[in-house]
Amino acid sequence: MFELLLPMLERLGIIVTVAFIITRFRFFRELIDRKSLNPGQQMMAIGFFGLFGIIGTYTGITYDTSSLEFGRWAMDLVESEAIANSRVIGIVAAGLFGGYRIGIGAGLIAGIHRFSLGGFTGFACGISAVVAGVLAGFFHKKDKPLKLKTALLIGGLAETLQMGIILAVAQPFPRAWALVQDIGLPMIIANGVGAALFLLIIRNVLNEEEKAGALQAQKALKLAESTVAYLRKGLTKDSSQKACQIIYDEVDVSAISMTDQEKILAHVGEADDHHRSGENIQTDATREVIQKGTLIVATHDDIQCSHSDCPLGAAVIAPLKKRHEVVGTLKFYVRSEKEISNVLLELIQGLSALLGQQLEIAEAEKAQELAREAEVRALQAQINPHFLFNSLNVIVSLIRTKPDRARSLLIALSKFFRQNLGATTKTWTSLDEELKHVKAYLLIEETRFVDKLRVNYKVDDSALSVKIAPLTLQPLVENCIKHGIKDKEDDCEITIQISNFGESVRITLIDNGSGMTSERLATLGEKEVHSEKGTGLGLMNVNKRLVHMHGEQSKLHIESTPGEGTTISFDIPHQGKEVSA
Repeated sequence: MFELLLPMLERLGIIVTVAFIITRFRFFRELIDRKSLNPGQQMMAIGFFGLFGIIGTYTGITYDTSSLEFGRWAMDLVESEAIANSRVIGIVAAGLFGGYRIGIGAGLIAGIHRFSLGGFTGFACGISAVVAGVLAGFFHKKDKPLKLKTALLIGGLAETLQMGIILAVAQPFPRAWALVQDIGLPMIIANGVGAALFLLIIRNVLNEEEKAGALQAQKALKLAESTVAYLRKGLTKDSSQKACQIIYDEVDVSAISMTDQEKILAHVGEADDHHRSGENIQTDATREVIQKGTLIVATHDDIQCSHSDCPLGAAVIAPLKKRHEVVGTLKFYVRSEKEISNVLLELIQGLSALLGQQLEIAEAEKAQELAREAEVRALQAQINPHFLFNSLNVIVSLIRTKPDRARSLLIALSKFFRQNLGATTKTWTSLDEELKHVKAYLLIEETRFVDKLRVNYKVDDSALSVKIAPLTLQPLVENCIKHGIKDKEDDCEITIQISNFGESVRITLIDNGSGMTSERLATLGEKEVHSEKGTGLGLMNVNKRLVHMHGEQSKLHIESTPGEGTTISFDIPHQGKEVSA
């Protein structure tokens, strides 16, 4: 047995090499990441895995049942010869990753090829290749990660079935029986181990890329959070200079630059003696990014620097967008194109998107200065960067393990920010829309708190048509989470009640959090307070807006008991008309 087992294990090195090469192909990554492939991608996968099975056949070891000798590499066989091979590894991988269709397709290709080589086991091995594809397809799970022991067992089981088919089909039986006795156990062990190794290599390669992507996402979030204090003031020369300096200190590039639509606002790093802020944009590549709104990799010639000894050999230029309009660019300069990796491209793409989000916030904040009504709406349109970063971190952690959950959270996050930013364009909204906004927010928060938070809705649907000031409920719900239940270890509960109450609709928010003292309660919602737990500014702004837009009868009523929780309620008149100031 060991005379065959050791050479077969040695030749698994070829299979390992092929497995690593396959991970370089885009179609294979899509096969791993997607739940389904289109017909063209399926045919490509069948072809590749079938080829993998053929390679496993050719790298096998011939065995002559007459002379009982192991010989040459498998090419064409005489009647008394068979092949101890690793064909089943590619077929099993096809079925486990792609399901029945890809498994059976790869089995047909590898099986027909094996039959064409001849030998008294040719027909039996051809049949067993298709059976291996069916077997592996049975264990294919779309929503669950493959385990090493599963690949090990399926690889060994597929080879065991092949031995059984050889005994049942190959003739003469005594020759088939002698063959199975000599090569059966070594092939079962080698192919089980080979299938597990194949999965291990693929999983490790993809996990390393996933970790690298996660690190870049975290770095982008960290940089966005570090620069938020400056870019919230808008895209100015001063804010750009400070933001570029922060990014330059954290990212391994030659220089960082920012522009608006016409001028260089900041340049930090190498070549700052002639790439100066305040100068007009010089490169056509930058103008193209501003015009088309897409990322561009610029070569040394594209940079169009007039200094012959300029150390900047290439650049990645990404657009800075504000409400889908390009307002400037972010540039990463390097010494040569060789330094531009996929990781760097992902970093600048993610960072430019986050910085653009901060510029949108800056625009919303400027609206506060125009008028009292605009001031109220813009105040509520501000996006809490910590909420954004925490939400994205949660989504990043779920993308591989729970992709459906991650997709739901992305949709909820999109809805949440869309309503936040859209609030500056309208004065009124329906209570139904407000509730949907709160539900999107709470879906994200419930995921962050795992099993710690429970939300109860007691809603009279007939009350949801009433008009209300935009973005009124969400700050109150956020206050319940940030201050009410923040210190509870478990069993956190928030109840949202909406019901008709005479000529008004009564809205009540109840949490079972830490509550507050009567001294703090007396001023909360009326003026700003100062404490370690917060300033009360959010509640004051909501109360001020309610009174301004709905009247004194709509002011907040807050009841709280230390250690038991807090109840906030207010009434909205059915007519929903704005009250004159």
